[in-house]
Amino acid sequence: RVQIRDREIKVNIFDMAGHPFFYEVRNEFYKDTQGVLLVYDVGSKESFDSLDSWLAEMRQELGPHASLDNVVVVVCANKINPGDFPGGNSHRESGWERREPGRQERTARNLPECRNSQTFYSALLELCENGGKRPAGGAGIGFTREQADAIRRIRSSKDSWDTLGLKPGATREEVSKAYRRLAVLLHPDKCPAPGSEDAFKALGSARAALLKNIP
Repeated sequence: RVQIRDREIKVNIFDMAGHPFFYEVRNEFYKDTQGVLLVYDVGSKESFDSLDSWLAEMRQELGPHASLDNVVVVVCANKINPGDFPGGNSHRESGWERREPGRQERTARNLPECRNSQTFYSALLELCENGGKRPAGGAGIGFTREQADAIRRIRSSKDSWDTLGLKPGATREEVSKAYRRLAVLLHPDKCPAPGSEDAFKALGSARAALLKNIP
């Protein structure tokens, strides 16, 4: 039982082990699901890459007439140990980037203490109060698909041009314009999406690097 605003609600949570071995067990629990906590191990690229496949599996099990648009989904980064990230610096291991999570990314050390649990439960409550449909405008979670897509693109960008969504050869004015647009979209004070703080910093670094070399 959890207290959300002035309401007490009962939440049933099922741990659906993600390994393929447990598929025949977990597929019994997808029906009538209202919320999903997707948990990955920050030290495992395989675990992170499985996020999309878990959602695809759920889509399949919900059937052709169901939609994930009416399911609240939160991604939780697990097994975060600040000692594993000396100085908060990024480093790469076999192409898998591990970085000290920022204020918004430090989502969960374990599920009972999930940083975004209140937001998650509030979104579930709004879902129920709205007849099982997510309220218009994405209320509850507090960030848009555009913001989430921008953060994902920046994370996977190959260089500073790619970070700002520009092609090599863009002018100083174009660099500044692209930066301003994305900075407004992803400013951590305005965007609660996980990863917004790191994405915002990446934008600043990309702008500085490009302007340094553009006459």
